[in-house]
Amino acid sequence: MDKQSRRGLLKNAAKVAVAVTGGAVAAKSASAQGSGKLEKKAYPAPPPSTDGKRPLFSGAVSYGNTLYLAGVGAHFPGTIEEHTKHVLDELEKKLISAGSSMEKVLKVNVYLNDLKDYDGMNKVYATANWGSIPPVRTTVAPAAGIPGNSLVEIDLIAYI
Repeated sequence: MDKQSRRGLLKNAAKVAVAVTGGAVAAKSASAQGSGKLEKKAYPAPPPSTDGKRPLFSGAVSYGNTLYLAGVGAHFPGTIEEHTKHVLDELEKKLISAGSSMEKVLKVNVYLNDLKDYDGMNKVYATANWGSIPPVRTTVAPAAGIPGNSLVEIDLIAYI
């Protein structure tokens, strides 16, 4: 492939990146990559180990301007509506503490302990402030259930 063809492909790829992610997000990412400052960060930073063991997982990790939040459940007796509200509120707190928001969520995974709770979960899920473009979502009801007797667990990916 000659230089002219490669240059055209790169220009088209850049246009697509800006159209898909928004100019500011693409510029921030390109700036971070150009300066070599992309790094993996945990929110909050994991505490130092006192027993020589590393934590099994982080609650939230970013890389560049992409933020990944671990699954959050509701570990108290209640309805699917109460559990969903609690989980969404907790996720929003984590997003804000990492410099993001519900409007910046790109992908959501919802795990239901029982698929019969789908409509009740959706009723509360629809009240979240996802902004003008809701995130993509996958909803599953795993055969083995959710750890900790939560009726719902949600994880997500957002940008900062």
